[in-house]
Amino acid sequence: MSETRPVIGVVTALEQARYGIWDSLCALTPMSYVRAVQNAGAMAVMIPPDAELAESPDEILDRVDGLLLAGGADIDPSSYGAVPHPQTSGTTPARDEIELALARRAIERDIPLLGICRGMQLINVALGGTLVQHLPDQVGHGEHRRNPGSFDGSEHEVQLEAGSLAARATGEEIHVSKSHHHQGVDALGERLVVTGRSTLDDLPEAIEAPDQTYVLGVQWHPEADQDSQVVASLVEQAREYRLARR
Repeated sequence: MSETRPVIGVVTALEQARYGIWDSLCALTPMSYVRAVQNAGAMAVMIPPDAELAESPDEILDRVDGLLLAGGADIDPSSYGAVPHPQTSGTTPARDEIELALARRAIERDIPLLGICRGMQLINVALGGTLVQHLPDQVGHGEHRRNPGSFDGSEHEVQLEAGSLAARATGEEIHVSKSHHHQGVDALGERLVVTGRSTLDDLPEAIEAPDQTYVLGVQWHPEADQDSQVVASLVEQAREYRLARR
């Protein structure tokens, strides 16, 4: 591995996928996440679901300088003591298992951690929080996922708390985000604070752990926004982490 680039671990999705003449179960990560990490000057290392890593997360955390939890399928409600809503679908417990273990251990070790969309929700669940399983039931609209499968026309504003990690990561207090989600934070996990809310309905859109160097969850998709500096902020903190542990 390069001695100059920090290494960002990206936990993969586990999905049935078609490629060429094949149709099989795949560990995959959208290239938008990989490119965002690479464009920020880091190396992206994909981490597939792995039962042994779920038991011993230090085996991979010893090899990375930062962790990115990407978007994707709904989290299994059993992870936070709930029964499934009719609109909760596509859950992958094997992915939940490794992400929960990695998130908790990364926080214990103060390894830079960024959660995007599902990843923000995962951080909340990892610290004992719960989720709203279908936002239209609570907020009365579907504006957080206007065009399923697309970010076209998905923008809305998020109000970020002055001086927060979220505001520093975006470089502004009013951020125009690209959203694609139907679930969100309900009860907040321990040690977390809400530092960003949607101007549409006050839904939590940024959470962080003030007692940590860098633990940030954003409900929107910075990897889909070429102007976003959020992933770059993770990479910069990972670079400092890498230098400090030499």
